[in-house]
Amino acid sequence: MAELTPAPPRPRALPHVVVVGAGISGLTAAWELTRSGEFTVEVLEAADVVGGVLQRAEVGGVVLDVGAESMLARRPEGVGLVRDAGLADALVHPATARASVRSPGRLDPLPPGTLMGVPRSADAVEGFLAPAEVARVRAEPDLPAPPLTEDVAVADYVAARVGQAVVDRLVEPLLGGVYAGHAAQLSMRATVPALWQHAVRGGSLLHAIAEPPAASSAPVFAGLRGGLATLPRTLAERLRERGAVVATSTPVTRLERRPDGWLVDTARCSRHADAVVVAVPAPAAARLLADPVPAAAAELRGVETASVVIAALAVPAGELSGLTGSGLLVPPAVAAVEGLRAKALTLSGNKWDWVGDQRGDRPGGTAVLRVSLGRAGETEALGAEDADVVRWATADASRLLGRDLHPVEHAVVRWVDGLPQYAVGHLDRVERLRAAVGAAGRLAVCGSVLDGVGIPACVGAARRAAAQVRAELAPAWGRMRA
Repeated sequence: MAELTPAPPRPRALPHVVVVGAGISGLTAAWELTRSGEFTVEVLEAADVVGGVLQRAEVGGVVLDVGAESMLARRPEGVGLVRDAGLADALVHPATARASVRSPGRLDPLPPGTLMGVPRSADAVEGFLAPAEVARVRAEPDLPAPPLTEDVAVADYVAARVGQAVVDRLVEPLLGGVYAGHAAQLSMRATVPALWQHAVRGGSLLHAIAEPPAASSAPVFAGLRGGLATLPRTLAERLRERGAVVATSTPVTRLERRPDGWLVDTARCSRHADAVVVAVPAPAAARLLADPVPAAAAELRGVETASVVIAALAVPAGELSGLTGSGLLVPPAVAAVEGLRAKALTLSGNKWDWVGDQRGDRPGGTAVLRVSLGRAGETEALGAEDADVVRWATADASRLLGRDLHPVEHAVVRWVDGLPQYAVGHLDRVERLRAAVGAAGRLAVCGSVLDGVGIPACVGAARRAAAQVRAELAPAWGRMRA
């Protein structure tokens, strides 16, 4: 009788990773995890579309971004992901970088070359600040300047070095444009690391930043023709082509740690995951981690958030004719004095050629602008009816631009808890958060709550999360398959 040869063992299924959230962070993590075919990946998104804050709308026949509209091009992560996704030909740059700042009763050009509003010399703010305020800036090199040893609020450091006027007129509106927060609460180390690096060395701030970085022909910012929403939608398509599951309208309701991984509950069913990447805003992440990783949830709950409302207005093209520049910023102090709710206004057709080239659906053409309302601690616009938001946005835009506007169509988008507030000590919190998550095992977090709110920072954090998962799973599966 012939000797029977034992059948070879059946190969174990590939490890399965669930990514919670299909914003740019979650999609990037999934993108990295599907590169080599080592894992099966499932992305679960609560909303009915992917992209998180990368969304677009059509108003008056013109398409424009209604969330984030640009990324820092001089950091490689964002534009690198765009190229990796096959969208290099869609990369575009702002047609103009000239912007204005609202001063009481007038618009002033934003002084060029500042470091998040801090001028590189007193001469740079001549004519923008009052003479006494300019003199305060000029006196900065004569002030004692011991090295900074611990994190501080941006406003505290800048006001001490160059005066409160620089904070109120320049730093506040620029920081508000990025974080929708207040300089008196935001961490300098986390939000303006270049300032922090100068401060820890000590010495004159103006002397340290007097020489700008070496000139580069590369644009500072980049966008995508058709809107940044093109990127997450393309990533989702490519992920499906790679065999990943990308499911929308599928909120994750609960995570439970199991000896061999995680149990992931949704409203419809439960599924096993060998590892989980949590890529949702801080409040949602805190709820999911409250039971399995309470220390991480506590750190996430400690991060306050700001909500922003965007009103995209379509007006007859002639109403914006002759206006130059990309838009304007409104300092909180000026908004309070003048009764303005807007914190920023973007002339989208001026800023982006791909928007300006669209004529819209009206005889004579349609032009569009974006009005941003809401800072940390402000909830009026968030809870208001769309009609009220449009009325406020139209009134503020008309006043700021010095001409009556008559919107023919609008879109109102609310980004609830959209921007985490990096309080003093934020980076220490992030370190504790990552330590707690790492101790749980087979779990990673990413998103704007960690290292930065911009696309490049989110991409970097997502890649780090994917690398963590790969490092944890690969050795275990290698032993099982050996």
